[in-house]
Amino acid sequence: MKPPSPISRAPALAGILLIECLVYLGVFAILMGLGMAAFYVCSNHVHATISATDTIASALRAGERWRADVRAATGTIHVETRSGSETLRIPAANKSIDYRFGSGEVSRRVLPSGISQVVLGKVNWSRMTMQRRGAITAWRWELQLKQRRNQTHLPLVFTFEAVQPAP
Repeated sequence: MKPPSPISRAPALAGILLIECLVYLGVFAILMGLGMAAFYVCSNHVHATISATDTIASALRAGERWRADVRAATGTIHVETRSGSETLRIPAANKSIDYRFGSGEVSRRVLPSGISQVVLGKVNWSRMTMQRRGAITAWRWELQLKQRRNQTHLPLVFTFEAVQPAP
């Protein structure tokens, strides 16, 4: 009887090692695929959060500017409503400031210089109303921004209030 040859065992062990290697590669590919999918979902949410915070910050800046203009008014503020647009005219020292909502954006125009700029874009609706509170005249600006993503469940609605000084 012949003793077993060590060469005869090598192919059997190599086959087992090759199958193990293929299994490990398959598990590694599945884990990498799941990891990359999770990374892209998180990356998408980060970009949406950055975009939302930029939008909120620009709305807050526009509201604070509007409040400063109302507080600096030197005459009677009034609202003009025309087909699909609303204009708030604020008389100030030697000038007049108009806030106009139309075509989905709010613009601010200083007269007589005519300098105009868009203070807030992608606005769904905007409403500026006067409220009498005894001897005080208060103004309220309510606006809703358009949703950028369909998954957003909470609309971006803002309310700003300012008190007009007595003329």
